[in-house]
Amino acid sequence: MSEQRGHALTLQEVSKHYGTFTAVDRVSLDVAQGEFLTLLGPSGSGKTTILMAVAGFVAPSAGSIVLDGADITPLPPEKRNFGMVFQGYALFPHMTVAENVAFPLRVRGLSRADRDTKVRAALDLVQLAAFADRLPKQLSGGQQQRVALARALVFDPNLLLLDEPLSALDKKLRAELQEELKALHRRVGRTFVNVTHDQEEALSLSDRIAILNHGKLVQAGAPGALYERPRTRFVADFLGKSNFLEGLVRQPHPGGFTLEAGAAQLTVSLPAGEAAPAAGTRSLLSLRPEKITLLGEGEEADSIVDGRIVAWSYLGAGFSLRIETADLGEIRANLPSWRSAFAPAEGLPVRLGWPAEAAVPVEEDAA
Repeated sequence: MSEQRGHALTLQEVSKHYGTFTAVDRVSLDVAQGEFLTLLGPSGSGKTTILMAVAGFVAPSAGSIVLDGADITPLPPEKRNFGMVFQGYALFPHMTVAENVAFPLRVRGLSRADRDTKVRAALDLVQLAAFADRLPKQLSGGQQQRVALARALVFDPNLLLLDEPLSALDKKLRAELQEELKALHRRVGRTFVNVTHDQEEALSLSDRIAILNHGKLVQAGAPGALYERPRTRFVADFLGKSNFLEGLVRQPHPGGFTLEAGAAQLTVSLPAGEAAPAAGTRSLLSLRPEKITLLGEGEEADSIVDGRIVAWSYLGAGFSLRIETADLGEIRANLPSWRSAFAPAEGLPVRLGWPAEAAVPVEEDAA
């Protein structure tokens, strides 16, 4: 494999219309050189349409696609030099592993000697050199996916495009391939653009995530930033799980405010420079279940609410609790189970607490 680094990609106000239906609505996005970017969203959010537009298989209705400053929107797929890995692998069943990987090199007219050299390097990269003479049907799903990756990388593509590449695998194998794919990205240094609806996969793999809904880009950023500071209810709810707490703003100040929800007084802190909402306005908070603790006798927290367990589940690493409260409705809390003296039971009264920075103000989604 060559030492060429990745390329920078820019989407400028890209839209795609099918009659009166808008699949992609004025999406602008920068993908940095060598970055692993994931397009994340539910079915119908426009993520696959964007990927197909980048690949050249779908022509945008408006906007442009730019690679390293050059507009490539008019170029057909074969002129873009992008590698692509599909959900179903798309391997030729009658060809060996080596022949599958060599196929794009044959199309490009490389000599047999050059093909053999590049195929060996690509199979070494995905740790499948010993499987070169096998047919796809003789491989596991994970091995077939690695063959597809080798084939997409063997011709030194400018970008690697991944269309739900791990969705056909079982959960355990998917987790293993996520680690391999992340390590592969570090080794080759290419720009990867990935599409998935799997939140855990997006968080695990990506340098940045672009979250889409109804064809619009809702929020983009590093995985940790999106998870910890979602801007909208949709982002908070789609990327992980969240409780939503609504009330009236009281006592706003530069560092935060108090949210009044019935008799509950919830303390909210804000990042430096972020303005508090005006007193008397309604505000919506996102509170992750794992940021809630159960308070014992005499223990205090910035925000405290009493409740009663209505249901619970044991998940191995922890307990998932559904707790009914008088002021906030039902709240979900996740608690570690290791060496925990807590024994959950339906009907058990509990006292919940969390720090001021745990609850994050979010916007309601546009109608």
